[in-house]
Amino acid sequence: MCNKLLGLKKDSTIAIIGLGYVGLPLAVAFASKYQVIGFDIKPKRVEELQRANDTTLEVTNKELKNSLLSNTRNCLTITSAVHDIKKANVYIITVPTPINDQRQPLLTPLKKACETVASVLKKGDVVIIESTVYPGATEEFCVPIFKSSSDLIFNRDFFVGYSPERINPGDKKHTVTKILKVTSGSTPEAAKFIDKLYASIITAGTYLAPSIKVAEAAKVIENSQRDINIAFVNELSKIFRLLNIDTEEVLTAAATKWNFLKFSPGLVGGHCIGVDPYYLAQKAKDVGYNPEIILAGRKMNDSMGSYVAQETVKLMIDKGISIKGSNTLVLGITFKENCPDIRNSRVIDIIKEFKTYKVNIDVYDPWADKDTVKQEYNLNLINNASLLKRNYDAIVLAVSHKEFLTLDLEKLISTTGVIFDVKSFYPKSNTDSRL
Repeated sequence: MCNKLLGLKKDSTIAIIGLGYVGLPLAVAFASKYQVIGFDIKPKRVEELQRANDTTLEVTNKELKNSLLSNTRNCLTITSAVHDIKKANVYIITVPTPINDQRQPLLTPLKKACETVASVLKKGDVVIIESTVYPGATEEFCVPIFKSSSDLIFNRDFFVGYSPERINPGDKKHTVTKILKVTSGSTPEAAKFIDKLYASIITAGTYLAPSIKVAEAAKVIENSQRDINIAFVNELSKIFRLLNIDTEEVLTAAATKWNFLKFSPGLVGGHCIGVDPYYLAQKAKDVGYNPEIILAGRKMNDSMGSYVAQETVKLMIDKGISIKGSNTLVLGITFKENCPDIRNSRVIDIIKEFKTYKVNIDVYDPWADKDTVKQEYNLNLINNASLLKRNYDAIVLAVSHKEFLTLDLEKLISTTGVIFDVKSFYPKSNTDSRL
């Protein structure tokens, strides 16, 4: 066992590969105690971070600026040059692991990140994966990449670990150091080293899993469990709608029992809950098992966007509104409230379904970056000034941004218009329907 793994050194250098919602907060946290090199392949992202500007809003500009100060012993360096990360002895990969159009795991970003690390890997180095993967991926997918680019021997010359990210975008309470961290390593010594490394910055503590596969599996079931619970209440919402019962009122009544778990119906997108179950499902299929409950939950949750649009159209017809050519406003495009993250937003499903009815659609979101939305979804967001110039036949509250509480809906909606509140955000008396 390499001496470097016998204990942490104050001069340890950590390279964070991927500076998005997960990587940047982690880099800033580690920079309080270590030399940290933040690496990202996107020039625009690197440039804005070098100017101490985080457009994800996960780190304040002040925090970022303080981490970048070069006159401090422990600081953060931001780069897109591979040669800059050569001096690191710990590499932490935090790149996204999305799904493709067939809803299968898309490991291309992870593969490229592993290849980047492999090109600079040295004896005694440790590589930790934080990206969400299926059980077995670290050792079966990543390690061969590290081995193929060098003559290093796994678990003698280099070591790996898995510590799943638990970042909740937009959550200022449960930040990276305040969330208990699951850790694991490819040998007992590596596992202890990795656990001690994270324990040095995670105030909430760490949990050392017995194996890398256990840590990987724990991550995917965390979000799969939540996905299934939301799918259940989404199905309840559809049933209660047919029975003319308010779902939110039912859930509030049921929650008076001490062991009732209250989940709310809605759209399930984002980088974790709407994606992770597919990673577990694919691995299950690979070993010959068809995961019925997991995929049933995904099917239900993936149906909710089109369902909202269809139910809104029915309400419009009931009020005598001509659907073709009608004007509809969708409030929100990000995947969750008070956050600029648009990754895997299922609001797009509402919009796509409306388009099949030849409806004119405006989308307003004060949190989302208009250029990013245009690039990702080919949508042109309207601004606040444009919002006030039109009376809408239908308004769909898709995301409960705090700014939407101050909107005067009566000035935006026509006299016969319909307001559908997906998030039960507004008082019930102010809307025509909600999930």
